[in-house]
Amino acid sequence: MGFTLEGPVLEGVFVRLEPLGHHHAAGLAEAAEEDRDSYGFTWVPRREETGAYIDAQLGRAADGRVAPYVQVDLATGQVVGATAFLDPRPWPSGEGLCAIEVGFTWLTASAQGTGVNTEAKYLLFRHAFESWDVARVDLKTDARNARSRAAIASVGASFEGVLRNWSASWAPGEGGRLRDSAVFSIVAEEWPERRAALEERLAGIRERRASAQ
Repeated sequence: MGFTLEGPVLEGVFVRLEPLGHHHAAGLAEAAEEDRDSYGFTWVPRREETGAYIDAQLGRAADGRVAPYVQVDLATGQVVGATAFLDPRPWPSGEGLCAIEVGFTWLTASAQGTGVNTEAKYLLFRHAFESWDVARVDLKTDARNARSRAAIASVGASFEGVLRNWSASWAPGEGGRLRDSAVFSIVAEEWPERRAALEERLAGIRERRASAQ
């Protein structure tokens, strides 16, 4: 049988990834409006656009192209952003999943640097490699987005290069234009080492949080 892209609930210590639904609209709207200074190259809806944003992502989900999530901060219970699995690519035989991308990611300013992004990526990577048995996880971002590139590198993904005029730009005022995409990946052979490094990093974050209380 072929692969059907469905993302389950994924929960760690800092964050719970919940499949996106219309019941998340109010939480997403609040998160998106908290502080927009870091969203220069990222698709983050304005409050009045939240319903259309959810509709667009659920439409992609219905087509089997995206498994969209909201990110919920477990300390507060608040929605703090979004992320997704996307672009599932089967093995040439058509059986099982060869590769998947992690993207459509954004976080509120207050959640950045708290461990939420690190743990969310850990949960997504672990599910992809250990439940779906993929050979590769892709991550892409606007080549101009230095903040996003640094965040992707920080969770252990390897930079592979820039694909010119690769995909639609999400930068404000660039509707209809193409962007250069910086491409990163983790492959299955690297995952055990990357997993250990992420777990060590998350343990350090937990210790620092505990000592600050």
